[in-house]
Order: sequence, then structure tokens, then C-alpha cells
Amino acid sequence: MDFLTLLIILTSVLYLLKKQEQRRNTQLLAQQLGRFQIEKLMGSLMEGYLRAVGEQDLQRRAQVWTVLESTESSLVSQFQRFADEFAQLPPEQTRVSTLPLALPYMDKLFPAATMDVRAAMQLHAKAVAAAAMRDGMDDEERKRQAFTMTAELMLMQHTCHWFCKSRTVASMRLIARHKTSYEQVLQSVAANTRQAYQQLAGIRS
Repeated sequence: MDFLTLLIILTSVLYLLKKQEQRRNTQLLAQQLGRFQIEKLMGSLMEGYLRAVGEQDLQRRAQVWTVLESTESSLVSQFQRFADEFAQLPPEQTRVSTLPLALPYMDKLFPAATMDVRAAMQLHAKAVAAAAMRDGMDDEERKRQAFTMTAELMLMQHTCHWFCKSRTVASMRLIARHKTSYEQVLQSVAANTRQAYQQLAGIRS
């Protein structure tokens, strides 16, 4: 067997093993999220923020903010419940590699270079709760909170895609879906989120 043939076989095996691993993680996350309406609430919030910011009539804008507060409350509650349930999963099922190479079983071969997605989801749950609008905010404060909340949700979505595929694929999906880079999102979340996330994911600031 020549070297090229061996390389092709090895590459094919690694590809199949990685696809199997990704399929397992995707199914696991889908099962956990299936009991909630998190994705639907996220979509409603992001669309609502754009509508509120673009609304010229102050009274109508205030009405939109009021509706969004209720949506935020539902999202905060549901995502915390999801994060708590996800935290009950075995640790060996919820770790992802922080290494740049998207190869199978990297989390098991190099356990020190991994991120516990259970901890990441708890971090996102706290960040989303902190970014929610509060009583007494004026219009400008609500806009700033909406911007921060959008970034927090994008970072959480990135973690989900990272768990299902890889960090590279997750970053590409951010650009494709939201026209926003991973680095931009990290700079737009709350400072506490960014610091804790970078530490958890092994990212140097």
C-alpha cells in the first residue's frame, strides 16, 4: 500500500469519526433544547429590537419595548431551565476541544485543552439574565441593553454551533447568519461575560 492510498484511507476514517461525533452532539443538544422555545424567542427578540430602534413614534416604540420585556422574561426563564438541565449531563458528553484542529476525540486525547459546555451554558444564562431590560430605563438605556442582549445571544448561539460542529464552523455561521464576526461579538458582550468566557474557552485577551 503506497503512502497516498494510506493517507486517503486515514483521512476518510477521521472524517467519518468526526461526523459521527458531531451527529451525537447535535442530537444531544437538540434533545435538550426540544422542550423549550428558546430559538423562537431569540428570533422574536432580535426582530423586535430592530423594530423598536427603527420606530420613529415614541409612543409606539414604548409599546414595542413593553412587549419585548415580556419576551425577554420568557427567554431568561427558559434558558436558565435549559442550562440547569444541561448541567445534569455527564461531563464526558459535554466537553469540546479548544484546539484549532477539528479532529475526532480531541477532547479525550487532550482533556486539558477542552471547554465544559455545561459551564458555558450556565455562563450564558447569567449573561442573558443580566442583559434583560429593567424598570426605570430610558429609551437610550433600552437601546444599549438591546445591543448587549443581541451580542450575548449570538455568543450563546456560537457555543451551540461549536458544540455541534467546531469553533471554526460556528464562527462562519455567525458571519453567514448575522454578518458579524466572532471577534465582534466578543467585543460587544458585557465585560464580565467576555472575561469569564475567555477564561473558560482558553482564549487569550
